[in-house]
Amino acid sequence: MTHPPFRFGPALLFCPADRPDRYRKAGERADAVILDLEDAVADDAKRAARVALVASTLDPERVIVRVNPASTPHFADDLAALAATPYRTVMLAKCEGTADLVGLEDHEVIALCETARGVLAAAEVAALPNVSALMWGAEDLVASLGGSSSRRADGAYRSVATHARSQVLLAAGAHGVAAIDTVHLDIADLEGLRQEAEDAVAVGFAATACIHPSQVDVVRAAYRPDAERLEWARAVLAAAAGAGAGVFAFRGGMVDAPVLRQAEAVVRRSGRG
Repeated sequence: MTHPPFRFGPALLFCPADRPDRYRKAGERADAVILDLEDAVADDAKRAARVALVASTLDPERVIVRVNPASTPHFADDLAALAATPYRTVMLAKCEGTADLVGLEDHEVIALCETARGVLAAAEVAALPNVSALMWGAEDLVASLGGSSSRRADGAYRSVATHARSQVLLAAGAHGVAAIDTVHLDIADLEGLRQEAEDAVAVGFAATACIHPSQVDVVRAAYRPDAERLEWARAVLAAAAGAGAGVFAFRGGMVDAPVLRQAEAVVRRSGRG
């Protein structure tokens, strides 16, 4: 299946919706800003956050609004506030099935599959016509299972988290929508973030979410192919154009259709971030 390029770019930066003083700077720093009405905003500040959202004047093409889960009383209020803005891209928190998207038919939706139910429903959600991406989340997933930690002592994800990450990625890929990798909560651990972002792009994620401006450049660098890889990709595509259809040898290796699709993905990424 051919995947359309993810229009927002690889580094998405969360910004609490009750901090309008940070909106513009976050939007300028990242490829897109996620104005967060959910976890980043306490219950007693959600009304003020919606007022700030309505008053904002950011470029709608670079704004994603994370709304509260459809199962909460905040959801309807979030949608009412959203209707008073030009923003039409929604990140739906704790999406657990297609019924959660009722009322969002006129919006582009990034479904956040971050509970056990959400991960298991990822493929059905990805099949909806207004869903452009899936994202997974480790901490809410483990909490939904009754657990207490998504990572081992060495910092690596536990197996259930890596399973969920793969399942969401596969569901997105099967339906031709983008997959977004989850946040790296240890802000100081830029090396760990780099490793995870490099793995994300290697397996097909289109973007990685960030929680701090310092993470943006690390993510962009990880998604941008280095000069050697880009040279190889362009050269193998040029060789394929000359060789015609079928399998051929190139620089000591065999090249077939999957290899060419990988090379095309490398070239696409070179123009982003």
